[in-house]
Amino acid sequence: MATTVDIVIPVLNEEVALPVCIEKIFEFVKNHPDREWRVVVADNGSTDRTAEVASELIEKYPSLRVTHLDQRGRGRALKKAWTESDADVRLYMDVDLSTDINRMPDLVAAIADNGYDVAIGSRLRKDSEVVGRTLKREITSRGYNIMIRMMFPLTGWRDAQCGFKAVSRKASENLVPLAKDNAWFFDTELLLLAGKAGYRIKEIPVRWEDDPDTRVKIISTAWEDVKGLLRLRFKGRPVPPSAS
Repeated sequence: MATTVDIVIPVLNEEVALPVCIEKIFEFVKNHPDREWRVVVADNGSTDRTAEVASELIEKYPSLRVTHLDQRGRGRALKKAWTESDADVRLYMDVDLSTDINRMPDLVAAIADNGYDVAIGSRLRKDSEVVGRTLKREITSRGYNIMIRMMFPLTGWRDAQCGFKAVSRKASENLVPLAKDNAWFFDTELLLLAGKAGYRIKEIPVRWEDDPDTRVKIISTAWEDVKGLLRLRFKGRPVPPSAS
């Protein structure tokens, strides 16, 4: 029986980018029939035609599903989509497809075939390729990940924030309910919870191309991330069920 995979696309006011993204994903997975691929659009608080566009796409792609949230926040969108999922592997990627989609089978294989609980794309490995990234974003990202390793010394992965991650059914069911953050820090919190419980995390090098139309506000997001790290460091992390 083929491994079921849910690909979650969190979106906020992406009426233009969404059809392009969905078409590329379904065109790609058509050439990888060894898995049962499904796509979930997680619309979290859009005020444009994103919801209508997503509904129209369902008519063209039967294995597409749409979930709606009134409140914003990428973490909130992923929590809802992954909690509602019954897939063996639950992953997400950004709607701009900044991360090369060709690495998606590697992300899934790490969990489905190689026994990892979490698989993440990394832009900070030496064998990764990053195109068009501004110096400001590069310094901010590297500084943040250095801070993580200083506060949590046993952390083995390098890139907490890359919008390209997958979790097993077990990891999703055990870790997602414990993550408190509903925004960008959700990724980091999930990884730190996984590490505390001994879950195996695979980091995969990716090709990543900067999106000049990114909605991420670097300074405010960085500050929220720092506050999240301080919360986990000094108030402690909840103890997830063991990976074994």
